[in-house]
Order: sequence, then structure tokens, then C-alpha cells
Amino acid sequence: MKVFGNIFDIDNREFIRGSVEVEGGRIMRIKQEETDKDVYILPGLVDSHIHIESSMLTPSAFAEEAVRHGTVGVVTDPHEIANVMGVEGVEYMIENCGKVPLKFYFGAPSCVPATPFETSGGTIDAKGVEELLRMDEVRYLSEMMNVPGVLGNNEQTAKKIKSALDKGKPVDGHAPGLRGRDLQKYIDAGISTDHESIDIEEAREKMDKGMKIQIREGSAARSLDSFHYLLGDDCSKLMLCSDDLHPEMLKMGHINLLVKKLIELGYDIFDVIKISVFNPVEHYSLDVGRLKEGDSADFIVIDNPYEFNIKETWIDGKKVYDGQDVSFKARKGKEINRFNSAKISKSDIQVSAYGSKIRLIKASDGELITDHLIKDAVINNGNVVSGTGQDILKIVVKDRYNDGDPAIAFISGYGLQKGAFASSVAHDSHNIIALGVDDESICKAINSVVEMKGGLSVYDGNELNSLQLEIGGIMTNVPCGTVAAKYEELSRRVKELGCSFRAPFMTLSFMALPVIPDLKLTDKGLFDVNKFDFVDLFVGAE
Repeated sequence: MKVFGNIFDIDNREFIRGSVEVEGGRIMRIKQEETDKDVYILPGLVDSHIHIESSMLTPSAFAEEAVRHGTVGVVTDPHEIANVMGVEGVEYMIENCGKVPLKFYFGAPSCVPATPFETSGGTIDAKGVEELLRMDEVRYLSEMMNVPGVLGNNEQTAKKIKSALDKGKPVDGHAPGLRGRDLQKYIDAGISTDHESIDIEEAREKMDKGMKIQIREGSAARSLDSFHYLLGDDCSKLMLCSDDLHPEMLKMGHINLLVKKLIELGYDIFDVIKISVFNPVEHYSLDVGRLKEGDSADFIVIDNPYEFNIKETWIDGKKVYDGQDVSFKARKGKEINRFNSAKISKSDIQVSAYGSKIRLIKASDGELITDHLIKDAVINNGNVVSGTGQDILKIVVKDRYNDGDPAIAFISGYGLQKGAFASSVAHDSHNIIALGVDDESICKAINSVVEMKGGLSVYDGNELNSLQLEIGGIMTNVPCGTVAAKYEELSRRVKELGCSFRAPFMTLSFMALPVIPDLKLTDKGLFDVNKFDFVDLFVGAE
């Protein structure tokens, strides 16, 4: 079989008019010859770091959508489902993607639970990591979020890293704000990538010290506009990733959108394809073809490098997307879950005022990092309450594994004027998280999630709307288009309540993550990430 067009040639940095001959799933020959096909043939795209679970889809359903956008491979960290289900969750992801052509390369989750400061459903210790790393499907050790464990020479942390390095498998990093001597020690431990730099100077320091930087463009955190200048520094140390991509964003596109934007910004297409294909393939030793003779026939056909519309996607010599239809169907996943939470009442989330000033989480649109503010509490009948005029809302995190008492704090930035919304997608342990204007609305939203044993809900004071996530409380068997439409509807309803955030649910999901600064709320209480310890809601009450 031959595919004709203008063929991408990375070695000579040019396009060759000719044909790609495919046989037995591989590229047998690339031949320069005359053709009337005015299309362009490029290597298939690779996402160098993504959590499939954030799409709310099973891996096979994710694949069905991703190939439409020219994606042929993903380097994926299954630590979301691992925090819910442990090793069983990782095995579920591997099994579910086994019958679809998209190439999945899994990591062994390094931090399950992410910290001891929250309740999770699963645990993967050094022995569990060692067993996962023996699997052919597991190609690397997933992002090492336990920076204090690395710097403090924690025994379990060191064993996990050593297990990967001994097998020749790379170790991913996760180190926002880490610089100087501590950064060097982190790198010297064997950690080779990072996607969490706060600013471009931090990213440059990491690159100078030998790390690969993954430029991230996801649903909540986006760094392409700030970090694209790095392409002018050293393309050999860059990759592209989405990290967390919700279903409505996946419906619009994937790595192809980042490629197109970089080309629009004036970057050379050969550099752009290098960081979106060649670098991740080399770094993670992926068996993804790079449009060379003898390689797996993994490539895409586009209209032209400027429009970058995907006309065909090929994986292992088979056309899996023809510009209209996908050649395979997603597999329905079994409904694994751990969800033991009971419903709550208003009395469960009342906060008695024993001080006048409170610590306040300050959230920002598109940012995973929060600020730590101190504000006057809004007090009514001896209780601290939300104050819409002061942009102060109550936020609640509820342990869903052991039915623990809710943890309560206050947050600003969301701008809600009425109602509440809740979710069981709360990185990384996926307890129930909610925020709202009044206790009745918060309880309605949380109790809806409890009834579904996982999902998203919005309560506007009159009507309740929800989306069930029956797989681990974070994924569903519903197809991408259906999930995307429902998710967009729920996001729109949150915005109608006064929220201006582009992705309110995605941003909310990171408000319980105690490994990204500054102030977060876990099911165990208010956590100061910089101090790496719990703090009291009321200033001066410690």
C-alpha cells in the first residue's frame, strides 16, 4: 500500500514529494516521485504526559477521540485511578486499552497516596512500584511529587526511583518552584523531566541543569503562551503535553492544537514536530514510528502545515481515522469503585467563629497554584459564613473512603453569587470537594455526588444538575461527545451562578492538592504547602 503526498523529512528539514510504502505494519520505503496529491504526511503526534482519567473517559474511549486529532501515542500516568483503587486501578487502565490501536505507555505511580495529609483509597509502596515497573506496558516512574521525600532521602522514595533507574526506565518530575541547590539534588536523584515550572526562568534553570521541560497546555493549567520562547533556547530539551484534559477540550483537539499554534507563532515546523514526536519517543524509548524506513507506520496526513487539519491517522500501518470516521470502537469498562461516604447535613459544615481573621485560599483562573490570604471573617449568628460581597465562599472537602467528617475552609476568586457545585474529581485522592454560597446549597451538591457514588453536580438554589462518574468516581463509560456536552452544560451553569473561570470544575479539582503551593484544603484540614503542615483556619489560633 502506498500513501502519496509531501513527506516530512527531519534529517534534511524538508518535505519530499513522493510516496510512503506500507507493508506488514511498517514503512518499507519512502520514495521520491511525482504525485498529484497535495497533502502533507508527518509523523503521528505524541502527548508526553497526560492523566487519561481527567478526560473522564476510559482509555479506549479516549483513544477513539484522540486519533481524530492525529495522536498516535500517549505517555500516561494513571495515578488518579491508582489513588482510588491502588494497583487494581492501574491494571484496569492497561486492560481497557488493550484492544484499541492508540499506543499507551503507562507510568508506575510514584506517589500513591500523594501525601500523608489526605485520605486516599489506594496505596502503592516501593514493592508495588517494583512490580509495576516489571510490566512491559509500564515504561517509566510517574511524576515524583514527593519533593521533600527526595530531598530528605526518604527510604521508600529512594527505592522507587532506584527501581526505575535499575531497569533503564526514566523518572518523571513534579517540582513547582524548586530551584538552586535543592533543584540540583532533585535532579541528581535521577529525575529527568518537569512540567510544573512556575515561570520561564525556573524552566530555563531546569533545562540548564539537564532536565527536559514539558510545555503544558491542558484544561486548567496552560503554559504555552509563556513558555514557547524556550523553543529558541534548546529544542532538544522540550516536549509537549496536556497533563489534564477535560472532555470538552479533547473534543476540540489535542497535541495538534499546540503544534498549530506554535507554527502560527512562527516556529519552524521541523522544530515543532521534533518536540511533539521525536523527543518523547527518544526520551521514553517508545515504539512509535518517526516516518522513517523500517519504523512502525504511525503517521498522519494533513491538508497543509498552516491549517493543520487532520485528514488521516495511521497506526501500525492501519488507517484508524479517515477524516470522518474512526475504524474502531471503545470498549466498555467494568465499574470499579471505592465510595463509602454518607450524606451530610447543614450542621456538619457549620463553622463556629473563635477568631475574627481567617486564612483564605485565593484561586485564579487557569492556575493550579493558589495564594494564601488573610481576611476579616464574615460572621453571622456566631458562625463564619460565605460573603458574596467580599468574594468569600465556603469550601468543603469530604472523605469518601471512610466517611470522615468534612473539612471546611474559605476561598476567594470564584465569584459565585448563589448556589454551589461539587465533584468527586479532586486531585489526587479524589475525595468530594464543593464550594458554594450557603450551607443548604453545598449540602445539596455534595449529597448528589454521594447518591451517584461519584460525579459532578451543580445546584442553583432551585434545580440540581449532575453527571455520574461510575468508574472510580472519576470516569464513565459514556462516549466523549455525550460527556463533553454534559460537562459543558454543568460548567455553563456554574458560570451562570457568577463564576468567570474558564474551567471551574477543573480548577476546583486542584484546590485539594497539597503538593502545589500555597494554601489547599484536604479532607484532613487546611494545609500550608510552603510550611508542609496543617494550619488553623483562624489566624493566631495555633
